[in-house]
Amino acid sequence: MQVIKIEDVKAQNVLSDLLKRSTNDYDEYMSRVQEIVNDVKQNRDSAIIKYTKLFDNVELTADTIKVSQEEITEAYSLVDTKLIEVIRKSIYNVELFHAKQKQNSWFDSNNKGVLLGQKVSAVASAGVYVPGGKAVYPSSVVMNIIPAKVAGVEKIIMTTPPDKITGKVNPLTLVAANECGVTEIYKVGGAQAIAALAFGTESVPKVDKIVGPGNIYVALAKKAVYGHVSIDSIAGPSEVLVIADENANPTYIAADLLSQAEHDEIASCILVTTSKELADKVLVEIDRFVKKLSRKDILEKSLENYGFILIANNLEDAIAISNDIAPEHLEIVTKDPFMVMTKIKNAGAIFLGEYSPEPLGDYMAGPNHVLPTNGTAKFFSPLSVDDFIKKSSIISYSREALQEIYQDIVTFAEAEQLTAHANSVRIRFEDELSK
Repeated sequence: MQVIKIEDVKAQNVLSDLLKRSTNDYDEYMSRVQEIVNDVKQNRDSAIIKYTKLFDNVELTADTIKVSQEEITEAYSLVDTKLIEVIRKSIYNVELFHAKQKQNSWFDSNNKGVLLGQKVSAVASAGVYVPGGKAVYPSSVVMNIIPAKVAGVEKIIMTTPPDKITGKVNPLTLVAANECGVTEIYKVGGAQAIAALAFGTESVPKVDKIVGPGNIYVALAKKAVYGHVSIDSIAGPSEVLVIADENANPTYIAADLLSQAEHDEIASCILVTTSKELADKVLVEIDRFVKKLSRKDILEKSLENYGFILIANNLEDAIAISNDIAPEHLEIVTKDPFMVMTKIKNAGAIFLGEYSPEPLGDYMAGPNHVLPTNGTAKFFSPLSVDDFIKKSSIISYSREALQEIYQDIVTFAEAEQLTAHANSVRIRFEDELSK
């Protein structure tokens, strides 16, 4: 990890180095992704069968693209019952949290012939993409499906790449999806899966919204189909930032930083601390852990390229640099973490105190772990029920209520030279167009 004084952050381009991990810097992949998207749009099932053979070395047919009930039943026999119970506990907590996000339709009348309101409706269908490359992600299944279920989405379609050896979907992924109440599951991954969900094929239905993380091809495919369907966001690599003072436990901090660094080689972990002594201790603990952990190679590359310890002069400077970085995950391990939290403006999820490690949010706490990355927490929020709803404005005026203001509307419309607008209102109260 690189140790840098906070006043040298700009000089050493720390922020720009972090933002280079954005999918916006992968234009060389875009032409290939667009080619795949266009192929699937035109050739449908035959295209996704072709790309599944090419990229996953799995032979699909029109009859085997969709996961069967027999495959789901078999998956239950292959997953430990204790793990199934853990998944159910996670689902319960996630459902409980997201139920509090639900919005209701509302209507307001002034009793003078005016009724205004807002009608909240769920999107009719959602597509959930679940990665299946470097690891198995049942937590991603839970975090993407449950908000859609709570919102009231009637049809939830999941796509995930098949295993290159068995040709089947990982049983843990299937069990998690079934427990969440998914409607249908398809053995399709990559950009071809996103295109199938966006445009529909003979087997895969078109959806209204696509959510879920994936590799660079998935991210760019979501970017390519946006507008034909809605998407959640174009996620970048994972990241965690820890704000800590001299009271923090260096062992805990080192473990938490590595919990994100193990995701992939371009994941980022950052400690911002007011204590050089703590920084030195954290470095020792990181070295000790890395030697023992299973993803050592990934950890070392992540730490070398995107691991930073920033030494701040005071807590206010630490807070300021955190707000500039706008981390996906922010841990606050200080004497008074709640006070610090009130000054945080930009973060995907905030974890307070030494017994609220980031993996708590990944699996069991309840808030969503699909979070804005690469500084986008400045303007994006975590995945939520809101992502699966839409709102319609309701307007109802009586004749008397409209008559009271119609001349104002006419004046406004004519100022914009929209005479048909003016006429639409005027004709209800004046007999001739010329009046």
